[in-house]
Amino acid sequence: MIGFIVAGLIIGALARLIKPGKQRLGLLATLILGLVGSVIGGTIANLLGTGDIWELNVLGFVMAVIASILLIGIAEGIAQNRRHHPAH
Repeated sequence: MIGFIVAGLIIGALARLIKPGKQRLGLLATLILGLVGSVIGGTIANLLGTGDIWELNVLGFVMAVIASILLIGIAEGIAQNRRHHPAH
């Protein structure tokens, strides 16, 4: 479990480094997006037959980083939309 959390944090941090622009995400958001990206990447790698979802492999890691980059972009878009269009 601790390894999964550390991997999620590393994947989230890598995704933030790779994604251009300044992200306004805290450590917790980075961790959560990294964890979700890890699950998505592991699932895709598993579906492609490269190993178990919880097994660390190159394809799963790459897919997890890509998924995390996309999730960061989505989170930024939602946050930006909320800043420009506050609820009434």
